[in-house]
Amino acid sequence: MLTKRNLYVFVFAVSVVGLFVVQYQYLRVGLGLAKAQFSEKMDGVRTNIGKELSEFNSLTYTIGNTIRKDTSEVKFGLDSLQRASQYYLNDYISYQLGVSGIDAPFTYSLYTRDSTAYLGSAKQHLRGEDMLTYPIKIEGYLPELLQKEIILELGFQDLNRYFLGQLKGLTIPSIFFLIAIIVVVIWVLRSFYWQSSLITTTNDFINNLTHELKTPVFSIGLASKILEENVTEDKRPVVELIRRETERLKGHIDKVLELSSLESGKKLMQFAKIDFRPVLLKVCDDFTLLAKHEKIDFGYQLQEGPYTIRAEKFHLENVVGNLLENAKKYSDDPVVRLEAHKQKGRLHISVSDNGQGIAKEDKKKIFRKYYRVKNGNVHKVKGHGLGLSYVQKIVRMHRGKITVESKLGEGTTFVVSLKLTNNG
Repeated sequence: MLTKRNLYVFVFAVSVVGLFVVQYQYLRVGLGLAKAQFSEKMDGVRTNIGKELSEFNSLTYTIGNTIRKDTSEVKFGLDSLQRASQYYLNDYISYQLGVSGIDAPFTYSLYTRDSTAYLGSAKQHLRGEDMLTYPIKIEGYLPELLQKEIILELGFQDLNRYFLGQLKGLTIPSIFFLIAIIVVVIWVLRSFYWQSSLITTTNDFINNLTHELKTPVFSIGLASKILEENVTEDKRPVVELIRRETERLKGHIDKVLELSSLESGKKLMQFAKIDFRPVLLKVCDDFTLLAKHEKIDFGYQLQEGPYTIRAEKFHLENVVGNLLENAKKYSDDPVVRLEAHKQKGRLHISVSDNGQGIAKEDKKKIFRKYYRVKNGNVHKVKGHGLGLSYVQKIVRMHRGKITVESKLGEGTTFVVSLKLTNNG
C-alpha cells in the first residue's frame, strides 16, 4: 500500500534522479559546445601555422636543414640540430595555440604522404579513437625544397578532461548546490516526520488525559446536582459556583478533544445541505439570555431568506459561539453585535465588539494554536489559546474564509464568509 510517507520518498527519489539526468544532459550539451568552439579555434590556428610555415624564415630554414640532414652551415651536430628544430616548432605551435586561447597538451608530427616522418614532438604522437587530430598541409618553401607534399599533424588526447576543466566553473557549483538541495530536503523530511510523530504522540496523550479528566468532572457535576436539591439557601451560591465551573471545565475538555481529533484526522466532518439561518438565530437567542444575565449590550441583525449552505452543523455553530464568547471576554463593558447577510453568492457573518483591539503584529498570529494576545507581560483574559485556531480550522474545512479587522482601543470585527448553494 502506497502511504503518504512512501509517496513523498518516491517523489523525492524521482526528483533527485531527474536532477542528475538533467545535469548530465546539460553537461553533454556543454561538452558539445566546448568541442565546437575548440574546433572553430583550431581552424584559425591551422590557418596561421600553415601561412607561417609556407614562408622562408628562420624556423622553416632550420626545419629544412634538419630534414635534409644538412649541418654545413651550423657549428653543432645533427642530433643537436634536430632537437633545436623540435624545440622551435613545439614553441611556435604552443604560441599559436595560446593566442587562440587553447592551453591543452598536444603532440605533433611532420611527415610526407608516403608516411615518412621527419620531425615529431618529444611525446610520442599517436593516432586512435581517443585522439583528436588536425592535419595542416604545408605549402611554399618546405615542399619546394624537398619536392614532396608535407603535412604537419597536431594531436590532442583526452580532450574531455580538458573540456571538463574548462566547464568546472559551472559543473562544480552545480554539483555542490545539488548535494546541498538533497541534504536540505532529507533534513526537512526527517524533521517533518519527527514532528508528525511528536504531534501524534502529543495528541494521543491529550486524548487519554482529557478522557481521564471527563470521569471526575462528570462525578463532580452529578454530586453538585444532588447537593443542589437539599442545600440550604446560604450554601446554594457555592453549589451553583461548583456546577458552573464544572460545566466550564467540561467545555474546555470537549474543545481540546474536538481540536485534537480534527488535527489527527480521526474525526471526519459530516457535511449536509442545511439552512443555517435557524441555527444562527438559535445561537443569537441563547446568547441574548446570557447577555441579560451578565449585563452585556448585545444585538443582532439577520437578513431575511434561507442561508442554504453545505456544512457540519455542530462545528459551525461552535464557530459562531466561540466568536461571541471572545467578543464578550475581551471587553470591559461589552457591546457585541452580530450581523449576517448574503452577497454575491456568499454568506457573510460578522461579530464585532468594543474591546481593546488587536495590534497589527498580533493579527497574523491570533489563529495560531496556543497563541494569546498579551497585555504587557500579563494575559488579561484566561484561556488556552485554542479558540481561534479551532474557528479557523473549521471555517477552512468548510472552504470558507475568516478575516479580522481591528484597531487598538476601538474594537475588533471577525467576518466569516461561506459559499451559498445555488447562489443563495
